[in-house]
Amino acid sequence: MHLYRPGCFRLVAAFLFFLGLGVGISAPHFESVPVPGVTLRGNPLGDPVERRVAVFTPENTALGTAFITVYYLPGFGGSSEPFLGSGGESFARALQRLSEEGLPVRMVVVDCRNRWGGSQYLNSPAQGNYADYVLDEVIPTVEKAYGAPGSARERLVAGHSSGGFGALRLAMMRPALFGGVVALSPDTDFEVTHRELLAQWAMHVSQRQLEAYKAPRDRCVMPSSGAVELALGLSAAYAPKGANAPGDFEWIYDEKGKWRAEVWNRWLDQDPVVLARRNPKVFGAEQKVYLDGPEYDDFGAQKGAKALWGVISPHTKSVYFQPRGGHSDYLTLRFARGIEWVSGREPRRIP
Repeated sequence: MHLYRPGCFRLVAAFLFFLGLGVGISAPHFESVPVPGVTLRGNPLGDPVERRVAVFTPENTALGTAFITVYYLPGFGGSSEPFLGSGGESFARALQRLSEEGLPVRMVVVDCRNRWGGSQYLNSPAQGNYADYVLDEVIPTVEKAYGAPGSARERLVAGHSSGGFGALRLAMMRPALFGGVVALSPDTDFEVTHRELLAQWAMHVSQRQLEAYKAPRDRCVMPSSGAVELALGLSAAYAPKGANAPGDFEWIYDEKGKWRAEVWNRWLDQDPVVLARRNPKVFGAEQKVYLDGPEYDDFGAQKGAKALWGVISPHTKSVYFQPRGGHSDYLTLRFARGIEWVSGREPRRIP
């Protein structure tokens, strides 16, 4: 019997190819790793304690491959959750390509959200201990499961926007832990990048509204404005009232709409540019710091990143790069470029 039928053969071959793509050959992806959240227990906003990080490990790497491990902090309101779905695809492709080009990188995406959207990755009695969560719980959990890098030089911290701020601050707190920082459009130089925006966002929030926003979880009212949520989150991170007033923070305007300079000074105490001006050697002697800010950054982050570089460059291995585009444009390319520079590779061009 003559069994060869060209049309049937092509159909079967296409089906087997599709089956191989869908089942036998999985696309590079992030894996979920639960973190108990011991450091977040009892947080004053009642936010979830147990969370999960998203971990990407390049495929087809040889046994015993030495990975660079990058802890990535998303921007305000961001988390690991999108990376565990379709939101992680572009980063997964970029990381897989880096590995195939000889730079194997394991990426760990952290979840540090709170009621307001983001915690700025800081400890604060108005929100909880998110710096401790990353430094003392996420990193040990991940490295117990996957293995620690060979040295601090192979452990990096990176982030975008508020996550870029968090990356800078965590690297300042633990210079011996991280060999490098990649800060993309980071929140910094608050006098230039934050003060005018706060006048637009926060001045017209009444005391009554503020009390409703601060109320316990079962009674709180969330603002309709995302900009006001951001101002609330930043206030909780930068200006907590203290251990005797858990969950509460100082507002930047008084009840008459007058700017409170004493509260603003507390914000500035967390500003990376201010901290670097006070101590130009705030980063470790062996740390490398990559800063970027796009030409048309929506929040003026290029001004803050450039100002920080100007302060630290005489004392720290650092670089400032200004790509085209806006605050979140070309993010995966910018991330890959920063990793290449910190790792001593020729950084890619961004069109």
